[in-house]
Order: sequence, then structure tokens, then C-alpha cells
Amino acid sequence: MTTQHIETLIIGAGQAGLTTGYQLQRRGRPFLVVDGAERVGDNWRHQWDTLRLYTPAKYDGLPGMAFPAEDPWHFPGKDEVGDFLEAYALAFDLPVRLRTRVERLEAAPSGGYVAHVGADTITCDNVVVATGSFGRTPRVPAFAADLDEGIVQLHSSEYRRPDQLAPGPVLVVGASHSGLDIAYEVAETHPTLLCGRDTGRLPVPFDSRRARLLLPVVFFAFKHVLTRRTPMGRKEMAEVRRHGGIALRVQQADLDRRGVDRVTSRMVGVRDGRPLLDDGTVVEAASVVWCTGFRQRFDWIELPILDDDGWPVEYRGVVDAAPGLFFCGLSFQFAFSSMVFMGVARDSAHVADKVAARARARDRAPAVA
Repeated sequence: MTTQHIETLIIGAGQAGLTTGYQLQRRGRPFLVVDGAERVGDNWRHQWDTLRLYTPAKYDGLPGMAFPAEDPWHFPGKDEVGDFLEAYALAFDLPVRLRTRVERLEAAPSGGYVAHVGADTITCDNVVVATGSFGRTPRVPAFAADLDEGIVQLHSSEYRRPDQLAPGPVLVVGASHSGLDIAYEVAETHPTLLCGRDTGRLPVPFDSRRARLLLPVVFFAFKHVLTRRTPMGRKEMAEVRRHGGIALRVQQADLDRRGVDRVTSRMVGVRDGRPLLDDGTVVEAASVVWCTGFRQRFDWIELPILDDDGWPVEYRGVVDAAPGLFFCGLSFQFAFSSMVFMGVARDSAHVADKVAARARARDRAPAVA
């Protein structure tokens, strides 16, 4: 058993964790980033094969480094994103320790925090939890266990490509970004039914010339209008955290061209081993893909800082109830843009400023005899 002390521990080496490290490095504060992955960027590499960002490369840079792309309107694929994050960590020599998963975080008796990593511990004055926007525990309804055992079931986190699915009809449950993307792809080789509430859509085709004129306006609203300081932003925050964002790349016309049967009914149960929708329809499906999001799971943080929905009680990543505990990379941490690359610079800078201010106050405090 070993124990190490660091001023600030950052948990998670995705874009939020790395940029927070960059910001602390610029402020002259020591830190360590830990992540359970084998390589920086693996959280992106392990997504489905055709996943691309919803923001073009010109909006996907991180502080100090632009996203490498010849075409500023190129939408990077998941492997490009993973490689960019790895290059970012190397370019700024950020201290990242991989294959290091924090299993438990608790308050230290003398102040600060203790992170348990297997039999080892890391003590720290500050912790920044940067483990993702929506948590990484797949949300699948309990009645999924009642489906006929011959039906192939995959959560979107497990889906990679259509050949994982059984021959025959596919039901995609959930119609936010992942549901739309996966239904569109699967429909090329399988009869596909997509069910779930309508979350809204961009009014023009995503890859069109008109979209290039509209997207800067949309992205400005995502960053400066839909924030936790405005009534419309706070309303949107509740919607996004519960149901996901509006449709961007895949529109209804795209689904129509692929022959996707799109219904707004919700799957509510199982009848005779088959999916049951709330309008009474029983779906004959050979495969079900659950695009139902993720459950926030912060039970490894042994502190009373969560609300009834499992979200940390914070504002802009600062947890008032636990001084020295911060979050970065949360959905709507400050604005709609918080969950995409173009929002992480502002969020990480705010968190780093708070960490640095706390560290300076600690440095100035008189020694206790």
C-alpha cells in the first residue's frame, strides 16, 4: 500500500480533465490527472465506428491547440478526437497516470480528500471530477429483462456496427442524437423502427450551405444565451439533462430516405416477450438498441453532494457543500455548450481559477502552532 499527496487531483483524462490540467498548469499549480483507460482518448475510440462530432473542426480546438484539420468544416470522427486528446496531453506534458481508476473518494479527517485506487491512496487538497457529461452507467429499463432471450439487445455504448445485430427488424429506443444516428445507419441493412419523444431539430439540413450560415448563430446561442443565468437556459438545462439535445445531423428527411419508421410512441413494457409501445403496438423485432442514455453514478463519492436525480449540487462546477470539490465536463455546467468542445475552455478556466484562489488562500494562511 502506498500513499501519494498532490495539491489537485483531476479524475478523468477526457477533454474536460485535460483542459482543467492545462489551465492549472498555466496558473502554476501542481496537479495529477488519473484515468482508468489504457490510452488518453480511449473514451472516444470505444464508441461506435461511424460516430462524428456535431461541431466542425473550427469549433473543436482546446485551449492552446487548434483541432488539426485542413477543412475547418470537417466533422471529426471518434478516432480523430481520441488522437487529438492524446496529442494535446503530450504537447503540454500534462501529468497523466493511466490504468488508474478511482474506486472511492472521501473526505480526509484533517481536511482535503482521499482517493482510493485499489490498495493505494492519493490524498489531495482539491479534487476535480471530470468523468463525463452524463455518467457512464447505461440506463436500460428493468423490463428489458423480460424480452424474449432470442432478441439481441445492445445499449448504444455497446453498439459498434450493424453486423452486431441479428438478421431482421431492429427497434431503436430513444430518439436523441445516438438514436437518430444509429437508426439511420442500421436502416441501410435492416428494417428499422425508431421510437421516442421528439427532442426538436435544426431547421436546415446539417451538411448544407445554409447550415454553415446558421450554425454560428446556433453555437453562439448554445454558449451565451442558453446558460444557467437565463430563464430559457435553465428550462433547457432540465430538458437536456433528462432527454438529450435537439436533432442536428440526422433529420426526418434522412430517416425517410432510409425507410426508417419513426414514431413518437415510447416503449413502456413487454408483451409475450416482444417490445410494447404506449399506443398498444407490439413490435416484432429481432434486435433492440437501447439509446436511452446514461445514469449519473457518483455513489463512489462518499459525500452528501447529490440531488434526488443523482446530479451533484454545484454551480459552474463549484460544490459549496464540499470546499475543494469541483466538477468539470457536466452537461449544462454553465451553458448548453458545456457538453461539447467549444464550451470546455470557459468551464475549465472557471474551475481552475477557483482551485488556484483556494490554493493561494491556503498558502497565505498562518501556520498553526
